[in-house]
Amino acid sequence: MTTETLIRGRLLSFNRAPEHAGDRESYLYEEDGALLVRDGRIAAVGAYADVKPKAGADTTEIDHRPHLILPGLIDCHVHFPQMQVIASYAANLLEWLNTYTFPEECRFVESAHAERIATQFFDEFLRQGTTTAVAYCSVHKASADAFFAESLKRGTLMIGGKVMMDRNAPQGLLDTPQLGYDETRAVIEQWHGKGRNHVAITPRFAITSTPEQMAMTQKLAEEFPDLHIQTHLSENHDEIRYTCELYPDATDYTDIYARYGLLRKKALFGHAIHLSDREADAMAESGAVAVHCPTSNLFLGSGLFPLKAIQRREKPVTVAVATDIGGGSSYSMLKTMDEAYKIQQLLGERMNPLESFYHMTLGNAVALDLADRIGTLNEGTDADIVVLNAAATPAMRLRMETVTSLSEELFLLQTMGDDRAVVETYVAGKASKPAN
Repeated sequence: MTTETLIRGRLLSFNRAPEHAGDRESYLYEEDGALLVRDGRIAAVGAYADVKPKAGADTTEIDHRPHLILPGLIDCHVHFPQMQVIASYAANLLEWLNTYTFPEECRFVESAHAERIATQFFDEFLRQGTTTAVAYCSVHKASADAFFAESLKRGTLMIGGKVMMDRNAPQGLLDTPQLGYDETRAVIEQWHGKGRNHVAITPRFAITSTPEQMAMTQKLAEEFPDLHIQTHLSENHDEIRYTCELYPDATDYTDIYARYGLLRKKALFGHAIHLSDREADAMAESGAVAVHCPTSNLFLGSGLFPLKAIQRREKPVTVAVATDIGGGSSYSMLKTMDEAYKIQQLLGERMNPLESFYHMTLGNAVALDLADRIGTLNEGTDADIVVLNAAATPAMRLRMETVTSLSEELFLLQTMGDDRAVVETYVAGKASKPAN
């Protein structure tokens, strides 16, 4: 039976990356707009007066005025097993991994624990307005099973993968080259394409995979050329030095992945802060994606990602943005872009709020090669939607009294907004509700 919902409010959706702060052609904005949602997809979009006549007599109408209606937010790099290590004190990445993260991930061998955290994960991300995330599970197949089962239950479009790692970690977190291959194949066969689930090939990073395991990762990449790949690259200088010692024949860190066929379109490289020109060229030429994780980079003291400079190159690198929970310190994509803005300020660059909201929506969808499904309010796309209130707190409400433009409102949401600014999150046209 067909179900229809008419969602009314101020619509904002991007057509392309904004070239400057006044680039009106880069986005759709309707002061009194509406979305007609039919069976989980957007059937019509535009001015309320034009869309309303297309709705059937039994259509449910929801009025979100005066709030902003945007595509659901997208987070391109998170760690599903790290919810309980967020805000753990450490000096740097490698200390943080060994002291907190690896012991915590060992717990995900237990299905009951993985299932409990999966419920919390989806509750929290949807509460923040994030409808799609790209997640690392743990090395245990049980963690991937729990993640994808919960995604199927919620109806979300999620990307995730069983981590592959066979060295430089506690025994409870090690697989083998063959086991990593076999279990990843099993996850793909069981979950990829089931509901809206996407499976990613997920070697954690070169430090925790032997050349033998990287070769098995290459085999998976060749057998499943359309799948996403996710790993880490050039997060801090100690990591880079150690990685290059482990692979002395490689030209540099990026070349390690290239040698195993992992540098390609839909390959997501978390952090990628300290790239040489040669590495940036290789990333650009392959279509691989550098995933900027600003709160994590600041929290762990990893470095300042040159987002504007890397996009301005003669060979620009595709950039996505992400929270990197739990090295990242906030689940909110609004707070994530607030910190991204500050990093660019420190680098002497400017990033206008239109760019920030483009990155959170269409920009991340383009990076994932999923812009035909998510990231916009275009007709025919999945009805993943977030409703935002720029006057959600007393301080925001006071500032809103002096806001005179959409750009100012977006900057207020980015700077002072968090989960309290999220009025509603829709997944495939249905308002999301906490599981507990």
